[in-house]
Amino acid sequence: MKQILCILFVLLSLNVASAQPSEDYASKKIELLKKHANTQVHFVPLEIGEIKPEGWIRDWAVTAVNGITGHLDEYQPVYQHGWRGYGFKARGTNPEDGTRWPIEQCSYWLDGAIKLAYMLNDEALIRKVSQRLDIVIDGVMNGGETFIYWKPKTITNDPFNNWGHGIMGRALMDYYQATHNPRILTAINKVYSDFRIIMPNFSATNLDGMMWLMRGATNVDAMTEAYLESGDKTILKSLKDYANNEEIKKYESILSSVKGRDDTYSRSLHGVTLYEGLRVPAILNLWRDDASGYNVAEHLHDWAMEYNELPYGMPSCEEWMSGVGGLHSVETCVVPASMWTYNWMMRISGDTKWADLIESVFFNAGPAPVSRDFKTMSYYQQPNRFSETLPSDPPVPGEGSNKFTPYGHEVLCCVGSSNWIIPNYVGNMWQATMDGGLALLLYGPCSVNTVIGSTKVGIRCETNYPFSEEVNVRLSLSKSKKMPLYFNVPSWCKGMQIKVDGKEQNMTIVNGMICLQRKWKDGDVISISLPMTLTVKEGREVPYPRDKYFTAEKHVKRNPLIADSIGGMPYEYIKHGPLLYALPLKDISENEVMKGQKYNYALNVADLDKDIKVSRHAMPTVWKWDMQHSPVTMTVRAREFDWHPTQAFPMPKEKVTGDKDAQIELIPYCLTKFRVSMFPVAKH
Repeated sequence: MKQILCILFVLLSLNVASAQPSEDYASKKIELLKKHANTQVHFVPLEIGEIKPEGWIRDWAVTAVNGITGHLDEYQPVYQHGWRGYGFKARGTNPEDGTRWPIEQCSYWLDGAIKLAYMLNDEALIRKVSQRLDIVIDGVMNGGETFIYWKPKTITNDPFNNWGHGIMGRALMDYYQATHNPRILTAINKVYSDFRIIMPNFSATNLDGMMWLMRGATNVDAMTEAYLESGDKTILKSLKDYANNEEIKKYESILSSVKGRDDTYSRSLHGVTLYEGLRVPAILNLWRDDASGYNVAEHLHDWAMEYNELPYGMPSCEEWMSGVGGLHSVETCVVPASMWTYNWMMRISGDTKWADLIESVFFNAGPAPVSRDFKTMSYYQQPNRFSETLPSDPPVPGEGSNKFTPYGHEVLCCVGSSNWIIPNYVGNMWQATMDGGLALLLYGPCSVNTVIGSTKVGIRCETNYPFSEEVNVRLSLSKSKKMPLYFNVPSWCKGMQIKVDGKEQNMTIVNGMICLQRKWKDGDVISISLPMTLTVKEGREVPYPRDKYFTAEKHVKRNPLIADSIGGMPYEYIKHGPLLYALPLKDISENEVMKGQKYNYALNVADLDKDIKVSRHAMPTVWKWDMQHSPVTMTVRAREFDWHPTQAFPMPKEKVTGDKDAQIELIPYCLTKFRVSMFPVAKH
C-alpha cells in the first residue's frame, strides 16, 4: 500500500510541476501565425497555469474551489455522470446515452475547473478533473470518432451536441496547455483533423434561428488553438476550408445587415447565441483572405448593445435580449461567455476597448450571481434587486431562477458556466505580443512565470485593483533581456503614470496601449498609477421587444412589464473606474433582505466634484465580499421622494421634482446581493 501511495504522490507531483513553463510556447504559436494566418492577431494568451491569481482574486478563487467549482459533481447527476459514456436520467438528457444538455453543461464545469485547478496548483481538484477528462482522451484513443467517443460520428449532426463538443474541445485544450501531455494533443488532433462543423440555418424565420446552429461552429476556438499548439496541417486545412465556405460568407452578409429593432427577423436574440455566434466570423478572419469577419462581429455586438446594454458592459438576457431597465435580467451563462468573446475580439483586433468590457463584466457582473462563499448561485441577476420577490422570476426557465441554491436552477447551464468566470479573467491578464514582448491587458493581483526566448520571466503584480489605483509590477529575470512591455490604458483613465525603478517614463499611447521598450533586468519595478475618473451615465429605459418570445402568454402572464412594454423612463448609474456603484440593501442571506430599509432616492448630481465624494478604506486581510467593510465607498447627493417600485412600474416616468435633499452612501455593486444601481433621476 505504501508503495502505491508513493507512486501516486510522484505522479501527482509531476502533474503539478508540469504546470510550470519549460519553454517559450507563445513564440511557436506566433511563428505559425506569421507563416500561415492571412490576418494577424495582436495578442497570444499564455499557457494555462503560467498566470496565477494573487491577493484578493486568489482568495476568491480558493473560495470557489472550496465551493461549487470543487464539488459540483456532488450536487447534481449531470456533473457526476456527464461524459462518462452511458445514459442517465436528468432534465434535457437523452437517458439512453447521456447526450444533449449534459454535453454542454458538464463541459462548462470541467473547463473552468481544470483551468482553476492548475492556476492554484490544487492537487485534489487536479486529480478529480483530470480523471474525468482522461476518460474522454482514452475514449478517443480507443476508437472514438469525436469527443463524444461512445457514439458514432453522426451524434454531432445534432447542433446541441456539436456545441457541447466544442466546449469539451476547449476543456481538453486547457488540459493540454496545463500539462503538455502529448497524448492529449494527439487525441484532440485526431478528432479535429476531420471534423464537420454545422452550417447556419438560412431557412429560419428569425436571427436566433439562423444563428442557433452556429453554436456548433464554436469548435473553431479549440481547432485554432490545437493548430497553434501542434502545427497539424490537416486542422489548418479544415479551418481554411470552413473559413472560405460560401455559406459562411452568406452568414456574415446577413449579420452585417442587421440593424434596428422593428424588423421581425431581428428584434431580439438569445444572449448565449449572440456571444457564441458572433466571434466565429472574427476567428475565421485568421484563415481567409477577406478580413471582413471581425467587422461583422463588431457590428453585431454594437447592434445588441445599442438596444440592450446594462451597466456591466453586456446586454440584458432573459434568456433573450430584453431591452434596458433596472429590473431586466442577465443570465449567468452570458457573463463568462461575453468575457470569452471579448478576449477573442481583443486578441484579433488589438483594440483595448474589449479589455474595458472584460473588466466591467468581471468586476461587476462576475461576483453578483454567486454567493459570498461560492456555495450557492443564481440563474439571473438584475441591476436593481429590491427584495425576494422584486424583481419577479423571468418566465424562462421559471420559478426559482432568481434564488441562490447549490445549483441555481434545474436548468443547469448557469451553474456550470459560473466556474469559468474567475479563470477566464486570470488566464488573460497578461498575453504575449507578436514582437516578442508581453502585454498587461487586464489589471489585478497576479503572478506570471513564463519563458520568452531563452529567458525565464517572472512577474508579480502587487495591487488591490480595482479597489485601488496603484499597481506595482516586479520583474524576476534569469538574465537581462531587451523586450517590449505593453500596458493597457483604460478608456476611463485620465493621467496614467508609469515609473521604472522610481523614474517617471515618457509615454506615448498607441491603440490604447503604452509600450516600454528597453533592456529589463532582474529586480526592475514598474509602478503604475491609474487615476479613476467618475462617470454618471444617463439614459432612458428601453422596452421589451415585441418579439414572439416575449409576447407569448407565459411571459405576459408572469411579467406585466412585458405586456405593457413600457419604456422611456430616465435612469442614471455611477461608475468609478471599472466599478459600478450601488445603494446596498443589507441582507440576512443571499435569499433574504433585511426589512425596512429605504431606497426611495433619485440621484441629484449636477457637479461631479461637489456632489460625489469617494473614500478609500483598509483592504480586508482575507477577501470575503464583506459588504460592511468595503475598501471604497462614495457619498452621493440625492433626492428622497415617494417611490414604490413594482414589476409593472419599476421607475418614475419622468425626472423627479420636489421632496427633500439627501446624502446616500454607495458601495461597489459587486459586494451586494440586494441593491439599487440604476436610479431615478432628479430634475435639477
